[in-house]
Amino acid sequence: MFRSIRNPVQQRFVRHASSITEELKNKMREKQAALAPRLAKLDKEHGGKELGANVSQALGGMRGICGLVYEPSLLDSQEGIRFRGLSIPECQQQLPKVANGTEPLPEAMLWLLLTGEVPTEAQTKALNEELQARYNAEAITTAQNTLKALPSGVHPMTQYGIGIMALQSQSQFAKAYAEGKANKTNFFDYAIEDTLDCIARTPTVAAMVYHNSTGKGVPTFAKPEASLDWTGNFTKQLGFDSLELAECLRLYLTIHVDHEGGNVSAHTTTLVGSALSDPYLSYAAGMCGLAGPLHGLANQEVLGFLLDMQKHLKAQGADMTNDEELKKAVIKYTWEEVLNKKRVVPGYGHAVLRKTDPRYTCQREFAARNFPQDPLFKLVDAVYSVMPGILTEHGKTKNPFPNVDAHSGVLLQHYGLTHQDYYTVLFGVSRQIGVLAGLCWDRLLKRPIERPKSITSEALLKQFNC
Repeated sequence: MFRSIRNPVQQRFVRHASSITEELKNKMREKQAALAPRLAKLDKEHGGKELGANVSQALGGMRGICGLVYEPSLLDSQEGIRFRGLSIPECQQQLPKVANGTEPLPEAMLWLLLTGEVPTEAQTKALNEELQARYNAEAITTAQNTLKALPSGVHPMTQYGIGIMALQSQSQFAKAYAEGKANKTNFFDYAIEDTLDCIARTPTVAAMVYHNSTGKGVPTFAKPEASLDWTGNFTKQLGFDSLELAECLRLYLTIHVDHEGGNVSAHTTTLVGSALSDPYLSYAAGMCGLAGPLHGLANQEVLGFLLDMQKHLKAQGADMTNDEELKKAVIKYTWEEVLNKKRVVPGYGHAVLRKTDPRYTCQREFAARNFPQDPLFKLVDAVYSVMPGILTEHGKTKNPFPNVDAHSGVLLQHYGLTHQDYYTVLFGVSRQIGVLAGLCWDRLLKRPIERPKSITSEALLKQFNC
């Protein structure tokens, strides 16, 4: 089942035989062949021009500094995220879906981010079959035994990161590099192989983490079912037979894939990958960033905030079924229990966006179509109707609109995924599609190791005589 690729320079490179993988690589090489000379011309003619950075940006987390080229997605402060030029509504419309489904398939998004092209139904089906074929019992067993050895009470994101590192034992690049078989002519090939292997196997590891975190221990799973898509198999491994949850997760796993290259998880993956670390090591590093309270953990903080508000309003006798009374109660609670006590409203505001996050909007639309009378959804909707005005009046935020975290927990709660500590793992399963696509392009374009210049506070003060 294995063969060498045709290029004589790469005869010792061994990979999983697959026509769809070859098609994927060839499409990316075609794009690279057209892009590389344009980038070379850009560098030659405009390489000395500055993209801009100031003292405040250096002191403030490099906010707004454009110092990184990243291919899969671009974030606009007004339009929101675009995946290879496509907005979320355009992706929902154009990307292939399951039969009678309404939401895009994440494996179709993977093809889009890697190639810049919307895949056909046939290409999406072949890519899903390829991911299923990359199930590896030895790799999964290694991760399973590693998770079993952990003490009880380890956070799900810690377990997931450790599970990814266990899968790294099967990295094709790491093995080839150790044997002296990897070189600049085949770095890209190994990156694609490891990326597809990782995306094929991590959902099983994530499902193990879910069962282990909910007190059921680390289970043994059968191979993925050929009749199911990537998300369908993952949903089943989580222990759910709900078609509605599977469709909800297709949406969730599609919209969380990427948010351009400057966020913590994407930039960390890129940074570590620039050291020629393999995709597993790079992705695991990115997940350590995603686990931070200011990044991926925000979604569960929002849910906790909403549940606390719901409990408080009920205790105060608010009519949760009356829309107008509910809005008044939310306004009162926000001022008296949150803002006047110097607390922040989680799920509102964004480092880049200056409008409602399109990822919030598509989740709101999904909930409105599928469970409009859900009590928690009605509360979230009431919050959405009044919170921008409250925060604008408060005057402490540049963006008073909701981000993706303001809604995602509500969808998961409705379908029975109630273990809040696990939500960031779901985020992570999705995020690999974007960050590893970016890493593959870094290998294809032979980008160098990152090494920005830093400065000490003392040197900065001296420079400006402060």
